[in-house]
Amino acid sequence: MTVCAEIAEEDTVQQPPEMKVDRRTFLSAVGVGAIGAMSHEDRAEELEHYMIHRLDDSVPPAADGEEAALLELYEAQEVRAPRGTGSLFMPNGREFEPMPAKPTLEDFFRLRFNPATHVLQSATHALETDQPESTIIACLLHDVVLNLIKVDHGWWGAQLVEPYVDEKVSWGIRYHAPLRFYPDDTVGYEYPEMYNRIFGEDYVPEPYIREAAEFAQSHRWYMEARMITVNDTYGFQEGMQVSLDPFIDIIGRNFKQPKEGLGYDNSASAHMWRTIANPNRPL
Repeated sequence: MTVCAEIAEEDTVQQPPEMKVDRRTFLSAVGVGAIGAMSHEDRAEELEHYMIHRLDDSVPPAADGEEAALLELYEAQEVRAPRGTGSLFMPNGREFEPMPAKPTLEDFFRLRFNPATHVLQSATHALETDQPESTIIACLLHDVVLNLIKVDHGWWGAQLVEPYVDEKVSWGIRYHAPLRFYPDDTVGYEYPEMYNRIFGEDYVPEPYIREAAEFAQSHRWYMEARMITVNDTYGFQEGMQVSLDPFIDIIGRNFKQPKEGLGYDNSASAHMWRTIANPNRPL
């Protein structure tokens, strides 16, 4: 596919060491039967979610004996939510701390997205390599919607943040999802070898994924999405300590915080923020 963008030599980045994923452990965690029933796209999505959860699980949880017992009970009964269910809605015994009356993006990171290791690692790499703030904020936000839903997360993620960021940022988040499956040597982005090791080399993206990638590659904002995929690969480094603190000022300059609080400003995605804030609400 033709890329309509001139990329400077300094935009090429060195790939980070890959997180090691044992094929048998992964298949055991997901279930061989479940893997067999998935489409190629579902398998690729499941692998990324598995890696993100591994990063977050490496952070010591604030769990007590009751929560551990409840989780053990769920496992024994094989209670499973649909694979596309967001992290906040998976079976667990977590108690959610109440959100402030007018919640900010920082509140959501600390009270709902935490530990958010993957997106913080991705944004940290963009920050440390002096990339534009538009790229840094896009990397920080590109996967937070996984707390709400996993299916087609690029599209959902763009819709979640669209009212509050520059149009190019939400556009990049939307199209980073299909572009993950298509390499670009000009910026050092390779097709993830892990996909080949886990699923074989015959993966073919679904037609809508291919069409979206082709559209993005011919768009004037192509590089907005492509650089998210580049920094995405740096978001799976085991043992790397990250924090939201270096991004507070960047959020202030690049995220339009509504005075009413996220979820209460009547924006097109306010209901999505309310859902994340209140995952235990029955209706």
